[in-house]
Amino acid sequence: NELYGSSPSVFVGYSGYPRVNVGILSPSLRNPDAWVHDAPMFWANNEYSVKDVVGLRSSLINSRFLSNVKFQSSKFIEIAQEISMASKPVDIDVMLEKKPSVNLSFSDVHMPMGPKAKLRQVVLASNPSIPSKVEKAVYDIDLKSMDALKALYEKNISNYELSKILSLGNLGLKKDRKLVPTRWSITAVHDALGKFLTAWIKSCNHADYQYFFGGYLGNYFIVMLFPDVWGFELFETYAPGSLWNKTGEISVTTDYEFYEGRKSYAENCGGGYYACRFAVLEKLKEMKKQASVVVLRFITDEYSAPLGVWVVQEAVRKALSLDPMVCSSEAELINSVKELVWRRFNARAEEIFRKSRLLEHMHNQTKLTNFFS
Repeated sequence: NELYGSSPSVFVGYSGYPRVNVGILSPSLRNPDAWVHDAPMFWANNEYSVKDVVGLRSSLINSRFLSNVKFQSSKFIEIAQEISMASKPVDIDVMLEKKPSVNLSFSDVHMPMGPKAKLRQVVLASNPSIPSKVEKAVYDIDLKSMDALKALYEKNISNYELSKILSLGNLGLKKDRKLVPTRWSITAVHDALGKFLTAWIKSCNHADYQYFFGGYLGNYFIVMLFPDVWGFELFETYAPGSLWNKTGEISVTTDYEFYEGRKSYAENCGGGYYACRFAVLEKLKEMKKQASVVVLRFITDEYSAPLGVWVVQEAVRKALSLDPMVCSSEAELINSVKELVWRRFNARAEEIFRKSRLLEHMHNQTKLTNFFS
């Protein structure tokens, strides 16, 4: 019932909202390397497998307590908040009501979750190391949460850290602060940073016709750039013949936005849409370019368990870190991608391109421009 661990992260559930479970995550032993249990960029950079990630996450015990999202400050909340802001794992002494129930739960948005138990008592056994720039934003009760996210991101606080900070109600105007379920905070951060980056790249020149191809953990992405104003479209499909798709047919899920952006949540692709868009926008900012972007995601048997949208973000980043294939025209770009899809996934991409709202929109805009010129 007792554990002396090092907590690298926290978790806020959504079941029972607005009364939710808040969890302090830690392995059962003190460990200076506990950070590796919550390190998606490190996993991706070091080619960790699905099995590796599941192993790391399954050894994190979720010591949890109930709280209303409009929380009153309490010892448990304050400790969870400090852990969420810390730049490295915090040593904790924990007493549980009873031994953790051994189970593993998966989500398409957040990382896998391991054993859980009701928290009776928790004490900090080390001082949390909280960056001064984070403290400054947290103590500013007149700073809106979206402005705080932008300011911290510009100071090199990663989106992963920001989603933890946001989920524990650390940011925003004093009257608006509340707990945000982890699955919602991940997407909220991707969306907020995406909007900030979109505004930035809209003043840039157009990119050339080109595409990037790469992936991670059986999630392969083809990122196509067209020299036009900002627009974004994601197609997701299970590779034909894979465990998830026994037929030879392509069945796609898709969401898109034009220059003005989305007015509603991307219901079809969900959190993966915002994770993918964020990674693409980071690359466009690095290139100092804007483009209309069509992304094809192929999921293969290698992706044997859902691990969360961090896989999308890191797989897209991996694809975009490779050299692009530069093309001379739209026709060459589309034909090259058709050949790649057939060669790698034994699938025909024609149906995807026929369904593309972004390509249709670009063609209609071109016709209008030609008509009025």
